[in-house]
Amino acid sequence: MRSKSNIQLNLSVAERKTLRKNKVKKSEILDYTAIELEQLMNISATRAKEIHAYADFQRIPSIGIEFAKDLVFLGYHRVHELVGKHGAQLTDEFEKKQGCKTDPCVEDQFRSEVDFAENGDYSKKWWDFTTERKRYRKGIGYPKDRPNARRLS
Repeated sequence: MRSKSNIQLNLSVAERKTLRKNKVKKSEILDYTAIELEQLMNISATRAKEIHAYADFQRIPSIGIEFAKDLVFLGYHRVHELVGKHGAQLTDEFEKKQGCKTDPCVEDQFRSEVDFAENGDYSKKWWDFTTERKRYRKGIGYPKDRPNARRLS
Protein backbone atom coordinates (compact mmCIF):
# COMPACT_ATOMS: atom_id res chain seq x y z
CA MET A 1 0.00 0.00 0.00
CA ARG A 2 1.26 3.49 -0.85
CA SER A 3 2.38 5.56 2.07
CA LYS A 4 -0.21 8.24 2.69
CA SER A 5 2.58 10.76 3.26
CA ASN A 6 3.93 10.27 -0.28
CA ILE A 7 0.83 11.54 -2.08
CA GLN A 8 1.08 14.65 -4.21
CA LEU A 9 -1.89 16.97 -4.42
CA ASN A 10 -0.75 19.71 -6.80
CA LEU A 11 -1.67 22.37 -4.23
CA SER A 12 -1.10 26.09 -4.60
CA VAL A 13 0.95 27.93 -1.99
CA ALA A 14 -2.25 29.38 -0.54
CA GLU A 15 -3.88 25.94 -0.35
CA ARG A 16 -0.84 24.50 1.46
CA LYS A 17 -0.90 27.41 3.92
CA THR A 18 -4.61 26.90 4.58
CA LEU A 19 -4.08 23.20 5.30
CA ARG A 20 -1.21 24.01 7.68
CA LYS A 21 -3.27 26.70 9.41
CA ASN A 22 -6.05 24.13 9.94
CA LYS A 23 -3.53 21.47 11.04
CA VAL A 24 -4.47 19.10 8.22
CA LYS A 25 -1.74 16.92 6.73
CA LYS A 26 -1.77 15.74 3.12
CA SER A 27 -2.00 12.20 4.46
CA GLU A 28 -5.32 13.12 6.11
CA ILE A 29 -7.10 14.49 3.02
CA LEU A 30 -9.19 11.33 2.59
CA ASP A 31 -10.42 11.73 6.18
CA TYR A 32 -12.49 14.64 4.83
CA THR A 33 -15.21 14.74 2.20
CA ALA A 34 -14.84 17.07 -0.75
CA ILE A 35 -17.55 19.28 0.78
CA GLU A 36 -15.60 19.50 4.03
CA LEU A 37 -12.41 20.37 2.10
CA GLU A 38 -14.28 23.09 0.24
CA GLN A 39 -15.35 24.70 3.51
CA LEU A 40 -12.10 24.07 5.38
CA MET A 41 -9.87 25.41 2.60
CA ASN A 42 -12.29 28.08 1.30
CA ILE A 43 -12.00 26.77 -2.27
CA SER A 44 -14.52 25.99 -4.98
CA ALA A 45 -16.45 22.74 -4.94
CA THR A 46 -14.76 21.75 -8.19
CA ARG A 47 -11.27 22.30 -6.76
CA ALA A 48 -12.10 20.46 -3.53
CA LYS A 49 -13.41 17.50 -5.52
CA GLU A 50 -10.25 17.54 -7.64
CA ILE A 51 -7.90 17.53 -4.61
CA HIS A 52 -9.88 14.74 -3.00
CA ALA A 53 -9.70 12.76 -6.26
CA TYR A 54 -5.91 13.17 -6.48
CA ALA A 55 -5.57 11.64 -3.02
CA ASP A 56 -8.07 8.86 -3.69
CA PHE A 57 -6.48 7.74 -6.97
CA GLN A 58 -3.00 7.67 -5.48
CA ARG A 59 -4.13 4.86 -3.18
CA ILE A 60 -3.72 2.64 -6.26
CA PRO A 61 -0.27 1.03 -6.37
CA SER A 62 2.22 2.67 -8.77
CA ILE A 63 -0.16 5.55 -9.63
CA GLY A 64 1.05 9.09 -9.02
CA ILE A 65 -0.27 12.60 -9.37
CA GLU A 66 0.06 12.77 -13.16
CA PHE A 67 -2.12 9.74 -13.71
CA ALA A 68 -4.55 10.96 -11.06
CA LYS A 69 -4.82 14.15 -13.15
CA ASP A 70 -5.54 12.04 -16.25
CA LEU A 71 -8.45 10.36 -14.47
CA VAL A 72 -9.86 13.70 -13.36
CA PHE A 73 -9.41 14.91 -16.96
CA LEU A 74 -11.69 12.02 -17.98
CA GLY A 75 -14.26 13.05 -15.37
CA TYR A 76 -13.58 10.49 -12.63
CA HIS A 77 -13.19 11.51 -9.00
CA ARG A 78 -13.31 8.31 -6.95
CA VAL A 79 -11.67 4.90 -7.31
CA HIS A 80 -15.05 3.15 -7.06
CA GLU A 81 -16.24 4.97 -10.23
CA LEU A 82 -13.87 2.73 -12.20
CA VAL A 83 -15.68 -0.48 -11.25
CA GLY A 84 -17.05 -2.10 -14.39
CA LYS A 85 -14.91 0.01 -16.72
CA HIS A 86 -12.41 -1.47 -19.20
CA GLY A 87 -8.82 -0.26 -19.46
CA ALA A 88 -8.82 -0.33 -23.27
CA GLN A 89 -12.00 1.73 -23.46
CA LEU A 90 -10.63 4.25 -20.97
CA THR A 91 -7.49 4.51 -23.11
CA ASP A 92 -9.52 5.03 -26.27
CA GLU A 93 -11.61 7.69 -24.51
CA PHE A 94 -8.47 9.38 -23.16
CA GLU A 95 -6.77 9.50 -26.55
CA LYS A 96 -9.88 10.85 -28.23
CA LYS A 97 -10.39 13.53 -25.58
CA GLN A 98 -6.76 14.69 -25.65
CA GLY A 99 -6.63 14.44 -29.46
CA CYS A 100 -3.51 12.31 -29.77
CA LYS A 101 -2.09 8.84 -29.21
CA THR A 102 -0.51 8.02 -25.90
CA ASP A 103 2.15 5.56 -24.80
CA PRO A 104 0.87 1.96 -24.57
CA CYS A 105 1.86 1.78 -20.90
CA VAL A 106 -0.92 4.29 -20.20
CA GLU A 107 -3.39 1.56 -21.09
CA ASP A 108 -1.61 -0.76 -18.66
CA GLN A 109 -2.15 1.88 -15.98
CA PHE A 110 -5.84 2.21 -16.81
CA ARG A 111 -6.16 -1.58 -16.61
CA SER A 112 -4.37 -1.55 -13.26
CA GLU A 113 -6.70 1.11 -11.89
CA VAL A 114 -9.82 -0.76 -12.93
CA ASP A 115 -8.46 -3.99 -11.44
CA PHE A 116 -7.71 -2.22 -8.17
CA ALA A 117 -11.16 -0.64 -8.08
CA GLU A 118 -12.74 -4.05 -8.53
CA ASN A 119 -10.41 -6.19 -6.39
CA GLY A 120 -8.52 -3.88 -4.01
CA ASP A 121 -5.33 -5.87 -4.67
CA TYR A 122 -2.32 -3.85 -3.54
CA SER A 123 0.15 -6.42 -4.87
CA LYS A 124 -0.39 -5.65 -8.57
CA LYS A 125 1.47 -2.91 -10.41
CA TRP A 126 0.64 -1.35 -13.78
CA TRP A 127 3.26 -3.42 -15.62
CA ASP A 128 1.46 -6.61 -14.56
CA PHE A 129 -1.14 -5.72 -17.22
CA THR A 130 1.21 -5.39 -20.21
CA THR A 131 0.67 -8.94 -21.49
CA GLU A 132 -3.10 -8.58 -21.17
CA ARG A 133 -3.02 -5.30 -23.11
CA LYS A 134 -0.83 -6.71 -25.88
CA ARG A 135 -3.08 -9.74 -26.28
CA TYR A 136 -6.20 -7.58 -26.37
CA ARG A 137 -4.82 -5.09 -28.89
CA LYS A 138 -3.47 -7.87 -31.10
CA GLY A 139 -6.94 -9.37 -31.28
CA ILE A 140 -9.15 -6.28 -31.19
CA GLY A 141 -6.84 -3.50 -32.35
CA TYR A 142 -7.56 0.20 -31.92
CA PRO A 143 -10.61 2.22 -32.95
CA LYS A 144 -10.71 3.36 -36.57
CA ASP A 145 -11.10 6.96 -35.41
CA ARG A 146 -7.98 6.82 -33.18
CA PRO A 147 -6.06 10.11 -33.36
CA ASN A 148 -2.95 10.02 -35.56
CA ALA A 149 -0.81 12.55 -33.71
CA ARG A 150 1.51 11.38 -30.91
CA ARG A 151 1.47 12.95 -27.46
CA LEU A 152 4.45 15.23 -26.90
CA SER A 153 6.12 14.67 -23.55
